Amino acid sequence: MCSIRSLEERVCFLLFAVLYIVSYCVISRYKRKSDDQEDEDAIVNRISMYLCTFTLAVSGGAVLLLPFSIISNEILLSLPKNYYIQWLNGSLIHGLWNLVSLFSNLCLFVLMPFAYFFLESEGFAGSKKGIKARVLETFVMLFLLGLLILGIVWVASALIDNDAASMESLYDLWEFYLPYLYSCISLMGGLLLLMCTPVGLSRMFTVMGQLLVKPTILEDLDEQIYCIQLQEEALERRLNGTMSNSYFHGNSQHHLYKELDNIRNQRNKLERRKKASAWEKNLLYPIVMLILLAGTAISVLLVALNIVYLLVDETALPKGSTERNLGNASLSKFGVAQAVIEIILMFYLLVSSVVGFYSLRIFQELTPRKDDTTMTTIIGCCVSILVLSSALPVMSRTLGITRFDLLGDFGRFNWLGNFYIVLSYNLLFAVVTTLCLVRKFTSAVREELLKALGLDKLNLSNSTTDAESGKHAVNGHQKTL
Repeated sequence: MCSIRSLEERVCFLLFAVLYIVSYCVISRYKRKSDDQEDEDAIVNRISMYLCTFTLAVSGGAVLLLPFSIISNEILLSLPKNYYIQWLNGSLIHGLWNLVSLFSNLCLFVLMPFAYFFLESEGFAGSKKGIKARVLETFVMLFLLGLLILGIVWVASALIDNDAASMESLYDLWEFYLPYLYSCISLMGGLLLLMCTPVGLSRMFTVMGQLLVKPTILEDLDEQIYCIQLQEEALERRLNGTMSNSYFHGNSQHHLYKELDNIRNQRNKLERRKKASAWEKNLLYPIVMLILLAGTAISVLLVALNIVYLLVDETALPKGSTERNLGNASLSKFGVAQAVIEIILMFYLLVSSVVGFYSLRIFQELTPRKDDTTMTTIIGCCVSILVLSSALPVMSRTLGITRFDLLGDFGRFNWLGNFYIVLSYNLLFAVVTTLCLVRKFTSAVREELLKALGLDKLNLSNSTTDAESGKHAVNGHQKTL
């Protein structure tokens, strides 16, 4: 028993070590290189980076919770008495769920606020500058923030539940405050996923369309490349002419450079489409689009079936489980095949939610850029990804993507037992996703028809006419002067 326990601890440590290394490589890829300086700010940035790496690793662990649990259950069903998988048991799975829940709370309420305040701190006025002064200011800010959050939760709890038992539980910090607070955060994360995932599901078609080469239907790429080259040469001549004319210096010249970069990007895309092989244009792109469409359709279908289950049987509500027995029965009607499909759909929903998150206007400023992302932006990204990933198991179970019961503190969320909240969540997801897809495909078909008929060049000709008229107006103004 002791050897199995130590083996479980080693497995947990190895999993987290792999996640930490991957997270460190990801953050190092996007972190601004100018921050790497050997001074006080460099030490603060390095500490904040380690905390962000830890948070991102915990987010990865939250994402892998349900897939790892489902795979473990199927493996134990297939190989119940295998000696080499004795370490894979219910105790290990429950321990992973509890650790992820604990570290999620730690990162969300302690480490990330500490990293942000530590990064922004300068020390109190009149005190000696240095790391100690910044640490002191950070802890004071954390203490005040903790008092503020506890006060808000206390008032909200007293207003919602005013019975005697609830009033007594208001003074229980560990058993009431933290689970209640994390339940509120999970609900916010679920609402954020509800807002991001439908947008991301429709946005995925655009993203894959940008990465892959589209088929050329009723298009003359040589003619388009020739027109783009003419525009590029015209802009270059205008830029060469404005270099010697001080009247055009400033915003006008910057606008011309920006327009030239856009035209060059369009030319590169057209040349890439021209050089692509036939199988890449005519086979790979349709297959990927069909896979995305199938994944989206299956997700909406599962949500629709879950709505029917909720209306017929209230036991279909998501619930937590405290049993440590694993491998007794398969939760998938079609065995391993359905389990694999569920896992693929979970990762597909995760990627779609991240794409949708960065597609929303209010979160576009958090979009990381390679070698040019500040630590403040990285902290915001880590917090956002932690909230999304922590809510992913709850959303997958709430939408009926999987029937695997939530373990640990994830199954203790108060709102999971509310029939109307769960039903409204499923209805909103199905309706909003369907509307986003309909809007996406109707607009895409309209754009392709305009391109096929050549009507998309009308806007380009109008903008070119406006630019030429503006140029003539400026020349007339110069002659007047």
